[in-house]
Amino acid sequence: MTISVKVHTSGKEVLVAACDEDLLGQTYRSDKLKIYVSRDFYEGQICDEAVLVSRLDMATIANLVGKRTVEAAVKHGSVDADCVIVIGGVPHAQMVRMI
Repeated sequence: MTISVKVHTSGKEVLVAACDEDLLGQTYRSDKLKIYVSRDFYEGQICDEAVLVSRLDMATIANLVGKRTVEAAVKHGSVDADCVIVIGGVPHAQMVRMI
């Protein structure tokens, strides 16, 4: 399974949107939560964990969806495992780095 990573920039902000590639275009629901893994927002470079980690190192904000993607971010220390939520069985996490 591969990861899709797209980098969005606005001024000094660098937002990394990443997801497990097989989740692109899918919608997941759980109770009052819903996430649509939009191709416009998430579809970018298809890569492995090492590339994701390098992009997270430069990110000021990250939006992460999927087991492999979120696990890599937790393992790297970009996301606290206690802050991961699950929507429709799919892990989701966000990160903000204050600079």
